[in-house]
Amino acid sequence: MNKILFATSEAVPYIKTGGLADVVGSLPRFFDKKHYDVRIILPKYRCMDEKFNQDLEFMFNFYIDLNWRTQYVGVFKAEYSGITYYFIDNEYYFNGDKPYNMLHEDVEKFTFFSQAVLEVLPHIGFCPEIIHCNDWQTGMIPVFLRTKFSNDEFYKNIKTIFTIHNLKFQGRYDIETVQDITGLPDDVFTDTKMESYGKANLLKGGSVYSNYVTTVSPTYAKDICTPEGGVGLDGVMLAKGDHLVGIVNGLDYNVYNSKEDKSINYTFDVDSLEEKVKNKLLLQRQLGLEERKEAFMVAVVSRMTDQKGFDIIDYGLDELINSLDIQFVFLGTGEKRYEDMLRYYQGKYPGKVCAYIGYSESIAHKFFAAADAFLMPSLFEPCGLSQIMAMRYGTVPIVRETGGLVDTVEPFNEYENKGTGFTFANYSPFELMDAVRYAEEVYHNRKEQWKDIMIRDMEKDFSWTSSAKEYEKLYNRLLNLY
Repeated sequence: MNKILFATSEAVPYIKTGGLADVVGSLPRFFDKKHYDVRIILPKYRCMDEKFNQDLEFMFNFYIDLNWRTQYVGVFKAEYSGITYYFIDNEYYFNGDKPYNMLHEDVEKFTFFSQAVLEVLPHIGFCPEIIHCNDWQTGMIPVFLRTKFSNDEFYKNIKTIFTIHNLKFQGRYDIETVQDITGLPDDVFTDTKMESYGKANLLKGGSVYSNYVTTVSPTYAKDICTPEGGVGLDGVMLAKGDHLVGIVNGLDYNVYNSKEDKSINYTFDVDSLEEKVKNKLLLQRQLGLEERKEAFMVAVVSRMTDQKGFDIIDYGLDELINSLDIQFVFLGTGEKRYEDMLRYYQGKYPGKVCAYIGYSESIAHKFFAAADAFLMPSLFEPCGLSQIMAMRYGTVPIVRETGGLVDTVEPFNEYENKGTGFTFANYSPFELMDAVRYAEEVYHNRKEQWKDIMIRDMEKDFSWTSSAKEYEKLYNRLLNLY
C-alpha cells in the first residue's frame, strides 16, 4: 500500500477560494484504494464553516521551534467521502476572517504550516512515501525535507511532488525575513535554490527541491518554460527537464451531471436536449432577459480580472450585441472596474445583458445548464475548470488558445464536422469577436452541426478517474526511481 499525503492551503468541502480547493478535495477520492492510502492535511482556519468544525476530532497538541520562536501545534482529524483529513491548528496564524491575508503574514504562516506538516507525521503514525505539495503555500515542505530534516531517519525516504496550479503566485518575500523564520543557512538562498530577483521565493524553493514538478495541463507545462509564460522562472522549469509533467485537472461527475443535478430545474442528457432549452427560458425570465429560445445565450462564470480576459470583452461587447442576435449572462466577482463595467452594460442593454455580481455554486450550475455557449478568453489559463464544467452541460466553449484551454477544447472543423468548441489564438478583441460571430452563425444556421458539438462535449471524459490514473503512473515512476 503506497502512502500519499496531500499538503494544501485549501480543500473542499472545508475551505475554498478557488480551483485549488476543488482539485485537492476531489482528486484523492479517485485513486485505487487497493494500492493507495491517500490523505490530506491543511490548516484549521477559524473562517471554516462552523458545521464542519463540529465534526473535527481533536487528536493532540505539541510545540515546534520555528527558528528562535516556539509555536503551538494542535492536530484535528476528520473523515469525509472516505478520505482522512488532518488539520493543523494555531490561532496566531489561522484566526483571520479569510485564509489569505497580507503577503508578509502569509509567508510566515505557511512556513509554519510546512514545518508543522512534517513534524506532525511521527505523532499520527503516518509516514508517506510521497508528500504531494500544492502551490507556494506548501513550497517549504520539499525545502525542509532536504535541509532541516535530511538527517532524520524518519524522513529520509519521503519523496515530494510539487504541483503548480498558477505560476503567477509565487510567495516572494525578502530573504532576511524568510531566513529569520526558517533558520536556514545562506546557501539555501542562492540563485540555484530559493533566491529569485533578490527575494526568497517559496514556489521556486518547492520546485527546485522537489523530485517532480507538475502543472495542471500539458500545454501549461510547456508555457511556463518560456519567457512569456514563465513569470521569471522559465529557467527553473526548463532545468526540471522530464521531471516537469502536465496533467489535466478533472471534474467530479457526481457533482457536474446534467442528468441528476439538483441545482437545475430541468435535467437532461444527450437523448433529451430539448429539456436544456427549458432551463434557458427559465433563466431568461429569472434574470429579466428577453424570453426567446432563438437568442444565442453566452455565459461567463469567472473571476472578473485581466487574466480572465475582461479587458477584451469590454472592447468587443457593444459591437457583438449590436450586430448579433445574442445575450450575455455574467456571474462572478473581481476587480471593481470590471464589476462596474458589467453593471453599465446591463443598464445599457436591458433584456440582452445580465450581470450577477456575486457567486453561488447552484446559480453557476443554472448558467452552465441554460446557456448555449461559454466564453473564456483568458490571457493565460493553467488548466481551467469552467470550460470543462460547461461542456458537461452541452454548453459549447469559446476560448482563447492558451494553457489548459488548448488541451481541453478542440476547434470546430465545419468541413469534417469535428471539434468541441470555438477557439482563437491571439489575445485580441477582434479575434474574440470573430470567434463569437462564427459560433453564433453555426448556432443559428447549422443546427445539426451545433447539436453534434453539444453531444461531443457531453460525451468527453474529463472525469477525475482519468486524471488519477496519470498521477498513479507518476507516483509509481517516482517510487521506482529511488
